[in-house]
Amino acid sequence: MEAKRSEGEGRPLVGALIRARRRQLQLTLQALGDAAGVSVGYLSQVERDLATPSLGTLAAIAASLQVGVDYFIATPSLASALTRDGERRAFSVSGSSMLYERIGADFAGNVLSSFIITVPPGYRSETVAHEGEEIIYLLEGDLAVWVEGEEMHLAAGDGFHFRGNRPHAWANHAAAPARLLWTGTLPLFRQQEDAARPGRPGRGKAPAAPFNDQAQKGETS
Repeated sequence: MEAKRSEGEGRPLVGALIRARRRQLQLTLQALGDAAGVSVGYLSQVERDLATPSLGTLAAIAASLQVGVDYFIATPSLASALTRDGERRAFSVSGSSMLYERIGADFAGNVLSSFIITVPPGYRSETVAHEGEEIIYLLEGDLAVWVEGEEMHLAAGDGFHFRGNRPHAWANHAAAPARLLWTGTLPLFRQQEDAARPGRPGRGKAPAAPFNDQAQKGETS
């Protein structure tokens, strides 16, 4: 049996990234093979890291997956993966008082995003549903969470894990801000935030939120 090649031998293992991207686009092995001009058998070997594609073949596969070659071979630096308390940029969605601090790093093939979110008093999100999963861990304050109409109250130290395709919303009815650690697989959260808004140094626009970011009061619609 052929030994699995390691990155240390100068041949990066790209199979898992190709498979994850293919599944993200809901493509079969046959569909990707046809688009990239390679056989299903060979593509299956590549995805299992039993075969190493040439640069030309990898470029064809990447184009069929709507990404560049660097998606499969770029490696995030340790500096970009580390965030320190007090040094993270805080940013907000335009028109909202919600503040986000990015914890997760952006790199090829990553599926998780993570933020510390500060929810101001009186904030109320709209009810939304989307792909993926979410985990909420409340650091400070109180938070009300609705999932499919069922209401739960979270206090500091409480955690909650749920599927994003279940209609959900949250609200801070307390007089003090709530801070939570949010981790999820929502793809839009993995985009880089924009430049800082005029008049608010160090704060920029968030790419998207797990909840439609509208400050509201009242009952869930």
